Amino acid sequence: MLTEIVTGPKAWTGATIPPDSWIVPITGPCRKELDGALATLRAHPLPLFLLKPEDFELDACAALMAEVRERLENGPMFAVLDRLPVEEMTQEEATALYWLLSSLLERPVAQKIDGTMIYLVRDTGAQMKPGSGIRPTVTNVELVFHNDNSYNETPPHYVALLCHSQSREGGTSRVMSFYSAHNELLAKHGNLLPRLYRPFWYDRHREFFAGEPDTHAAPVFDYDGDRLTARLAMLEIHGGYALRGEAVDAEGEAALQAMEQVMMTPGLAVDLRFQPGQIQYVNNRTTGHMRTAFVDGDAPHEKRLLTRLWLRSEGRQSYRG
Repeated sequence: MLTEIVTGPKAWTGATIPPDSWIVPITGPCRKELDGALATLRAHPLPLFLLKPEDFELDACAALMAEVRERLENGPMFAVLDRLPVEEMTQEEATALYWLLSSLLERPVAQKIDGTMIYLVRDTGAQMKPGSGIRPTVTNVELVFHNDNSYNETPPHYVALLCHSQSREGGTSRVMSFYSAHNELLAKHGNLLPRLYRPFWYDRHREFFAGEPDTHAAPVFDYDGDRLTARLAMLEIHGGYALRGEAVDAEGEAALQAMEQVMMTPGLAVDLRFQPGQIQYVNNRTTGHMRTAFVDGDAPHEKRLLTRLWLRSEGRQSYRG
């Protein structure tokens, strides 16, 4: 367990971090390489999954993504790449360039047990409940701070989101450093913090094969003596206990409530209002992200649509790694 207050670039707050620490403009040389890649794809179309960065001239883009990786690993642990000119291309073409850029960071991996690689984040009108398999990412409800795929043994290292269009109202993205949240918990709820280092039950969203358990046990926090990582998913934790017909233990419930209180601390997080063409990358193990509830408009450009990729180099490329 991490028992000391952490300082430095990983323990930032929204009140102290400057935008230039996380906004990464696409450079002129990288933009030129992307234009060349797009021209090649238009002349020689290929399925998305066959696209490999090494098949294109992307040296400047590789240098740019190395800068993104540095920010993801050593602070502030998230970045916004600004931006792909999506108004000059189709959605499929924008996704292809996004795939190539992200592949320079780490390998895209499956986001569902059936091998789904591309996940569209949008409101489908679906309603989620424990065990339904419906993820909140296909609804318009507020998503509290979480890590993607906390209920799997091999969550992604990085999560990427390309904005195609924004909603008419709401849908603001927020990012939080778990180091800063942990500092707050240590200072204000030190007696409850140890419980967050012991396992909770998570709803696996039906991402498992027949005969396998529908819940997964894991702690919220883990510390290896060097790096703090987290598996935070409030909806999935409460769903996991509901599936098992159990109540969260009293200490666990108090610890989760303390975590929720800390996450809403004014000035802790950064607000990001996505613009079309921007790509958000987060270190999925050291930051939490959320989005506010949103309302789509009638016109296509008023409907919130993001394409998500999960990136992970270790293990298999499949969902379970």
